[in-house]
Amino acid sequence: MSTATTEAAAVRTAGGTVTAVTGVGLAVPGARTPQELLAARPDGAAAVDPAARLGKKGLRYKDRATQLALCCADEALRDAGLLGDDGLTVPGESVAVLIASNYGNVDTVCAIVEMIAAEGTAGGLSPMDVPNASSNVIASTLAVKYGLRGPNLMLCNGPTSGLDAVRWAATLIRSGRADRALVLGVEPDNRAVRRLTGADRLVDGAAAVVVERLGCGPARGVAERALVGATARTAGVRACLDRLGADAPAVWFGPGDGTDPADGTPLPGVPRYDLTGEWGESSAALGVLQCAGAVGWFAAGGGGPVYAVAGRDGDDATAGLVLRAPDAVR
Repeated sequence: MSTATTEAAAVRTAGGTVTAVTGVGLAVPGARTPQELLAARPDGAAAVDPAARLGKKGLRYKDRATQLALCCADEALRDAGLLGDDGLTVPGESVAVLIASNYGNVDTVCAIVEMIAAEGTAGGLSPMDVPNASSNVIASTLAVKYGLRGPNLMLCNGPTSGLDAVRWAATLIRSGRADRALVLGVEPDNRAVRRLTGADRLVDGAAAVVVERLGCGPARGVAERALVGATARTAGVRACLDRLGADAPAVWFGPGDGTDPADGTPLPGVPRYDLTGEWGESSAALGVLQCAGAVGWFAAGGGGPVYAVAGRDGDDATAGLVLRAPDAVR
């Protein structure tokens, strides 16, 4: 059996209905395309400027994470052909929204707590700041702005959140709750996040992918960029890789340093991308960045399957996802 035939069979049996990535958006310093995620971060890369990308209208009173999310959501929706000059090109109720962020609004929450502690009252709170104290402010903002009326979920589930969001998107599509989903991971860089994480280098960025039922994109004249395959959630990196399947991947995206050195190197001989090492601590955004990186790998002519793994040994869990070349079921 040929490699293409074997891969096609694996995709068809990976969780029922096949879903595909049809759009990608990035708001990452130094990377404007999925292919650029696979390179080293350029020295002196400028921070993303949402006003330059989107214009100032609608950004006032939005926190940094929401502004970054708006940048890459707009790009991903347009890349997938779901958003035109006149708005959505598909029914709003057909589009789910799944956002992954662990620290998105922590600066707002900390500022409010500090103000109440200092003044002994909440009377000084600005009514414009209060919405940003809700952990689902990013998901709700995107839904309202673009008229996305499908299921709306915010995942704050530690380092696996990004891949968990992709898994939930595929589940919603398989169950008929939506035909497509905007999946986005975002983490800002600010004093509050650095204090909580102890990290001195944070991504300060966002990534988005549009996941759709297989065939929906081509029906609109939009190419499928990657196929979403099997998922796994385990304790530890090696167990997660074992659960993802018997086929050796062509490349894999790992969670950064975090496997037990005594356990040996997972997948010896298989090329590995450590996006955390190149672009900074990414927390919930990592899994979506990895999916975008896989799209870049396929766009550059790379083969599949590609494994994405988030969550180090010692974290609460490790999540994994298989992505396959867009022609794997043809």
